[in-house]
Amino acid sequence: MNKKIALGLAAATTMAMAMSANVFAEDVITIGFAQVGHESDWRTASTKSCQDVFSAENGYDLQFVDCDNDSAAQLEAVRGFIEQDVDYIIIDPIVSTGWDQVLTECEDAGIPVIIIDRTIDDSDKYVSWVGSNFKTEGLAAGEWLKAYAAEKGITEINALVIEGSKGSSAQIGRTDGFKEIADAEGWTILDSQDGDFTQAGGQEVMESYCKSYEGQFNVVVCQNDNEAFGAMDAMKAAGVSYGINGDVILISFDACTAGLEYVITGDINGDFECNPLAAPTVEEVIKQLEAGETPEKEVFMPEHWYVAEDILASITVGGEEQELTVVTQEIIDAQY
Repeated sequence: MNKKIALGLAAATTMAMAMSANVFAEDVITIGFAQVGHESDWRTASTKSCQDVFSAENGYDLQFVDCDNDSAAQLEAVRGFIEQDVDYIIIDPIVSTGWDQVLTECEDAGIPVIIIDRTIDDSDKYVSWVGSNFKTEGLAAGEWLKAYAAEKGITEINALVIEGSKGSSAQIGRTDGFKEIADAEGWTILDSQDGDFTQAGGQEVMESYCKSYEGQFNVVVCQNDNEAFGAMDAMKAAGVSYGINGDVILISFDACTAGLEYVITGDINGDFECNPLAAPTVEEVIKQLEAGETPEKEVFMPEHWYVAEDILASITVGGEEQELTVVTQEIIDAQY
């Protein structure tokens, strides 16, 4: 082959490869995800959902930051995404306030922000929020306890609450929802303390409760499954029986696989789901934005209320009848 022709073909091939690489790079959607941390089974499932959906195989470049429950680190992570000029930013906010300035910076940079799970109260500078109605979860737990107590002939409720991380929208909503029913029914909430959504936190708070309120409580409300696991350890060590046929009704939230395993054994009486698998819905929001469409401002995840006993078919929450689901092994096998 003529040397000049060969060199020309080589140059053309190199140029074609470069053009192909540029086209590929342009097709890849870069996403920055500022996650709360890794404090619970729920959080692990949420992270995995995003990593599975926003994978390189699916045409994404996911820049993931575990903020380890540090609000300042989360703001720094978002500003880092702005500097990287990512296409989209996903935030699961550790706390619900202090966001307006950094979201303004995202807006000025032309980067759409999608909020998942927890909510932001001091800014609306995001395109969509995808998550759960935490107050509804709290209301559902309260309505179920009211109906369950009536069915069991329990006339007096003395409850202890182990809250989630203070200032998070999940903690605020679940606390407010349950308290609304408790106040209406005249229940006594003996104490309500922060367990930080962790098993160690739940155990520590429950150990204190067992000493301070020995023999005084018949309900424990844990605002996530990991806190419930810690509370069970503490009650077991203190000789307090719980669950079906126990002295204490145990209520939890999230309904992760391990949580539902304790529901089916009767250790947890009721577990109110908070669906962590938001990523497929977030991807739909991004596809709408890519197509020039306007997504919904709020998108609620489908959720279930799980119970251990088949004695109530449904409860009424906010005037709406909602089904109760008795846990089976098939449900556990399909759960996150």
